[in-house]
Amino acid sequence: MSPAARRQQRVTLASWALTVLLLASFLAALGMGAVAIAPADIIQALLGQSVPGYSGDIITRIRLPRACLAAGVGATLAVCGAYLQGLFRNPLADPSLIGVTAGASVGASLAILLGGGTLGVLGGLSLVAVGAFIGGLLCVWLVYRVATGVNGTSVATMLLMGIAVTALAASLTGLMDYFADNEMLRRMSLWRMGGLDGASGSRAALMLGVLAVLLLSMTRCARQLNTLLLGESQARHLGVNVERLKTQLIILVALGVGVSVAMAGSIAFVGLVVPHMVRLWAGPDHRALVPLSALGGASLLLLADTLARVVLSPTELPVGLVTALVGAPFFIVLLRQHRELVR
Repeated sequence: MSPAARRQQRVTLASWALTVLLLASFLAALGMGAVAIAPADIIQALLGQSVPGYSGDIITRIRLPRACLAAGVGATLAVCGAYLQGLFRNPLADPSLIGVTAGASVGASLAILLGGGTLGVLGGLSLVAVGAFIGGLLCVWLVYRVATGVNGTSVATMLLMGIAVTALAASLTGLMDYFADNEMLRRMSLWRMGGLDGASGSRAALMLGVLAVLLLSMTRCARQLNTLLLGESQARHLGVNVERLKTQLIILVALGVGVSVAMAGSIAFVGLVVPHMVRLWAGPDHRALVPLSALGGASLLLLADTLARVVLSPTELPVGLVTALVGAPFFIVLLRQHRELVR
């Protein structure tokens, strides 16, 4: 069997495996929790049929919006990670490198410090979510403006500027922590740990809409990203508008990560781990890497959120802590087993 055929076989196998994992994790998210619900009752509730007791309301009003939001956030972060790893040509790149997560932390902390309540727009988004989104976009804009000059956008400058903006944002959030009272400080800390407890149907729909935009952009960006892996000069000679590609990817990543952080807080490790694991198995072709990363990211966050709700039931753990605690050791083991592929 040729290497191309072998790689295609692995992509097909990964597609089926991740699809089954996503369905299983979605079913687990609907059925597991403080109240366990049988799979038959879940299917009846999803089909609109009556279910004994409060199981139907629990599924349709609480767990289904939360599961959809978790799947949307996880898939979006993974797709953004795959895009940035292709842009930086580094399999260890992370969406937080361009400062969007740090900027969102500043915006959310400022909104909490100012006593932000609930806005009656976009399905009742809180002022904290709006502040996080605006803060993330402002930081990305600052990073992009500094990295862009007469010779185009420098990826190295963007990386260094992202580090500088992240450090500045950390100092600003620390300053706000210092002036916050105990209640505000707790809200800030919990937001930075990530959580899906504010899920609603409108939030899930907004998140899935952003994910759809990212996946639709794949048809235009995937082949160009594959060419960019050869280097910027080679990509230009092969007809790729590198500067336009960089701008498109930065806008897409800023939109995806900004909305994700606004909806669920800071959730670490999904954008780094999932695309890297998929690349180790299925190869660097972004035509397969991006959709497989979406499947893997959705499955990972669904499982992490289910674990966060179950492990100390009825108390919930912040889902961002679970993704880091579970994902980091697994990622370390994976790297030790595939060290030759990372070089």
